[in-house]
Amino acid sequence: MAKVLLLGASGLVGRELLRLLQQDARVSRIIAPSRQALPPLSKLFNPQGSDLASLVAELDEPIDLFFSCLGTTRKQAGSADAFRAVDFDLVVNSAKAARRHGAKHCLAVSANGANAHSRFLYNRTKGEMEQALIQQKWPLLTLARPSLLVGKRQPPRLLEQLSAPVFKLLPGKWKAIDAADVAKALQQQAFNAGLGGITVLESNQLAAIARE
Repeated sequence: MAKVLLLGASGLVGRELLRLLQQDARVSRIIAPSRQALPPLSKLFNPQGSDLASLVAELDEPIDLFFSCLGTTRKQAGSADAFRAVDFDLVVNSAKAARRHGAKHCLAVSANGANAHSRFLYNRTKGEMEQALIQQKWPLLTLARPSLLVGKRQPPRLLEQLSAPVFKLLPGKWKAIDAADVAKALQQQAFNAGLGGITVLESNQLAAIARE
């Protein structure tokens, strides 16, 4: 049975993934550091504090799977540096810690349009995060690139609410996707024995896996 390290468990995708992992008989323990308390669950270990990096660094137990569902925006973070500290530094350093504790599969939520050479901060940071995870040479690495996420986010993001009706009409990888479907796809990929090396899943591919 798998021991899981999950970052971003209070977010839109992470919340759904936490629920699925709790119900999954293949999972024995879920370690989910967070700033605020998560709802109590039988498999959940929830260290709490304002410094997530320190909480992860203090972990001292074996880990099989690492999930990163972390994600913020420059507006929410308050500055470009603060945004990068979450979406790059915290993700990459937590992945390193999980690897040291024995994790063999890293599954990270990135974004549609992730590109390390983009002139846009958000896309560039996501692309740089992907490249940093690739350089860690995981036996298995799954990079999920959802389009606009649909779900009940707290607090709501006004731009997402206004954009969602349009994005639902777009074709292929640009079409909006339910956060629950991203979580389902991540869960399925985590236990997919046929995987090898690096897998990059665009939004339409995530939706297709969730329907399987």
